[in-house]
Amino acid sequence: MSGADEAPPRSVFLGVDVGTGSARAGLFDANGKLLGFGNCPIQIWKEGDCIEQSSTDIWLAVCSAVKLACTLANVDGKEVVGIGFAATCSLVAVDSDGSPVTVSWSGDSRRNVIVWMDHRAVKQAERINASNSPVLQYCGGSLSPEMEPPKLLWVKENLKESWSMAFRWMDLSDWLSYRATGDDTRSLCTTVCKWTYLGHAHLEQLNENDSRDMEACGWDDEFWEEIGLGDLVDGHHAKIGRSVAFPGHTLGSGLTPTAAKELGLEAGTPVGTSLIDAHAGGVGVMESFPASDLKCEADENDGICRRMVLVCGTSTCHMAVSQSKLFIPGVWGPFWSAMVPQFWLTEGGQSATGALLDHIIENHVASPHLANRAASQGTTVFALLNKMLESMMQELDASFLSALTKDLHVLPDFHGNRSPIADPNAKGMVSGLTLDTSEKQLALLYLATVQGIAYGTRHIIEQCNANGHKINTLLACGGLAKNLLYIQEHADITGYPVILPRENESVLLGAAILGAVAAKKYPSLHDAMKALNAAGQVINPSKDPNVKKYHDAKYRIFRDLYDKQVSYRSIIAEALA
Repeated sequence: MSGADEAPPRSVFLGVDVGTGSARAGLFDANGKLLGFGNCPIQIWKEGDCIEQSSTDIWLAVCSAVKLACTLANVDGKEVVGIGFAATCSLVAVDSDGSPVTVSWSGDSRRNVIVWMDHRAVKQAERINASNSPVLQYCGGSLSPEMEPPKLLWVKENLKESWSMAFRWMDLSDWLSYRATGDDTRSLCTTVCKWTYLGHAHLEQLNENDSRDMEACGWDDEFWEEIGLGDLVDGHHAKIGRSVAFPGHTLGSGLTPTAAKELGLEAGTPVGTSLIDAHAGGVGVMESFPASDLKCEADENDGICRRMVLVCGTSTCHMAVSQSKLFIPGVWGPFWSAMVPQFWLTEGGQSATGALLDHIIENHVASPHLANRAASQGTTVFALLNKMLESMMQELDASFLSALTKDLHVLPDFHGNRSPIADPNAKGMVSGLTLDTSEKQLALLYLATVQGIAYGTRHIIEQCNANGHKINTLLACGGLAKNLLYIQEHADITGYPVILPRENESVLLGAAILGAVAAKKYPSLHDAMKALNAAGQVINPSKDPNVKKYHDAKYRIFRDLYDKQVSYRSIIAEALA
């Protein structure tokens, strides 16, 4: 023990998040407050439907981000007591030495990661879905081309040499914890959500606080044989995961000496089993409830089941948990213990939200001028557009801001529909265009797109609640959650309050919570969430009945746009038959 005059060393938890464009690191204290943050960009190669990264480059970026965070927060490596990793659900290939194996047509050995949003495996996904395997009922009835089995099948069919060289196929967040600890145990989050692993196979074996890594008994060997990937069953599924664990389970002996040196931390520091980035956002925000509201909840397990977390970034993930398994057509899940251990997870999603807003803005003729103005004023393009909409409301004497888009309707499925229609072939639609190319017209198009995205969220919630969920509160985090217009439209359109967390870096906090659990600072992941999550601002829906009436009408148009698209598709198919 330290002497009486010495302050006890503080406990600092480190969360690392590898997103699509950068690696980020955040250091949090024992109250879940952010002490410091570092980020470092990562390389990406895009060629058509193929989008690739390099695990070597990603690890270097992680090391830079961690060192930067420690410097900026003035935290010594010795003070970090636990580490957790979160990442996109990208697919990593390595050989028996852990060296990269190419997944690229180019043959470039650096490019060993198929990025989550890569759509090269659409045909493979269609063939797998035609199998009607029982595992598919746990992902909304069909696999997305963004999940791992279609991508694995694509590599086997197209890059035979890489297929034979690959010794481990790993989700990126599992690869990060493996690179840090040398322990190949996979997370129930990645395997269940992206690899068709049936986590509930462990339901029989467990009691609440038993977090040991478990021999993988949830793979459906018949499924892998049937889709043409029977070779992955060999050696107790060694290539795809022979042992699995709850998120936050302590891996190996902590950081290896090599990894510790690269990260500027202490060897042996506990590392928790990983989460996918969106799921880390869920862990970082789901208990961010105002204390006054929590007192009204008789059963806290029931309370957590009435919330949906929106993790709003390049894409948006919609996370809800339940105590019993609920099958929601067109929505992924139910996934047992994939986010909060012992709860079933339902996971909706929109493949392009932040990416869609960027696309709409950047491809408009008024965009360069607007971007220059934002830069010279030290603000964002979103802030300028939001301000412009406020003044247009005054000028046009509109009774409320949303009504500005009465003639403009957007179906936001520019990258397909993930939920609840599960149609990767869906396309975006815009109704109401004119020859106007002004900044004001861009502002209207931006608002209509935000609304289209929010109608998509309403569609997902309606589908969940029609099938057994009781969602009545939203929690939002991620880049887009900083945009108050975006959040207000979501509140008005769904009719539910949206709670923002105190710490907007919820994905990093969720990853850091994994480290806190691995360091045995809390008895369970859920206990750590209750201790380290905290609520910030609450955005309530408008009380004006006209706002509700307007959005109900626009929502009908939103739903109709997709139906029209499907009918156009069949008219053309008939003409070309």
